[in-house]
Amino acid sequence: MSGKKTILVAGGAGYIGSHLNRAAHERGYRTVVYDNLVCGHKSAVQWGDFLLGDLADAGQLRLAFRHFRPDAVMHFAAHACVGESVADPEKYYLNNMAATLNLLCAMREADCRNFIFSSTCATYGIPRQIPIAEEHPQAPVNPYGRSKLMVETALADYAAAYGLRYVNLRYFNAAGADVLARTGEDHNPETHLIPLVLDAAAGRRPRVSIFGADYDTPDGTCVRDYIHVDDLARAHLLALEYLFGGGESGSFNLGNGRGYSVKQVIDCARAVTGREITVIEGPRRAGDPPVLVGGTELAERVLGWRPDFPRLEDIIGTAWAWHKKRFC
Repeated sequence: MSGKKTILVAGGAGYIGSHLNRAAHERGYRTVVYDNLVCGHKSAVQWGDFLLGDLADAGQLRLAFRHFRPDAVMHFAAHACVGESVADPEKYYLNNMAATLNLLCAMREADCRNFIFSSTCATYGIPRQIPIAEEHPQAPVNPYGRSKLMVETALADYAAAYGLRYVNLRYFNAAGADVLARTGEDHNPETHLIPLVLDAAAGRRPRVSIFGADYDTPDGTCVRDYIHVDDLARAHLLALEYLFGGGESGSFNLGNGRGYSVKQVIDCARAVTGREITVIEGPRRAGDPPVLVGGTELAERVLGWRPDFPRLEDIIGTAWAWHKKRFC
């Protein structure tokens, strides 16, 4: 058990951060959500303390660390749309990189040394082999992935120079919702496949678009590794306890280790919801690799983590329960 240790959850009103906030509270931690609510939702902060604030505000960050004196920081506050990052890279470097440096500076001043970073498989770029292991070369192909890799590089330098202790968690495709439908995925605009498909099932949009049906995959559509958001939250807590227990800084993939195509996701959603979903096929999007599947053996061996929700049906089922509660 964690006792009364305090975690500052940057971006804790967002999709993944809100699930971590709940899981940390249930595990006995005191949580402080620090969020500007540009992308997050105050209604998702149902546990712990909440502080409205922006990572760009260095003065407010210092006050937060002085008042709450956190033992660790979990950092989820980032923009995460690949296409937008190409169109507006400045937005991504300012928010994802520069604002993170403000956070690290505040941690140094407060002598807070434990940091869990929400990174991404986008740091790998176009995969050279499947599944992708942590030692795969990191060569991101868009500003989003580059901004995350810049933070990973900074963390290694901060560890060497200042004694920071960190874990980078490189997600594959986060999906699903809290099993009790208390929190779930709520982006505006929505860009992720599963909630878009469920919007079509719920009648909130007329159809779902498939971007490219001519890839070198079994059914011609892109294959991705979907990981339940509660599994991600649990991995963050295991990573934090690993650091508290003296574990070395490092990086871990978080995925299911298996891939599902876009058409498989749509067919599974039809089966779970019992509803028809209209599909149209369009051209490929630039920069979409045919297959992204993660190797997670390192997280299993070092952190003792493996997914509790490996079945796509269960992942989509929790997301559908959340969707129905809100829209049906």
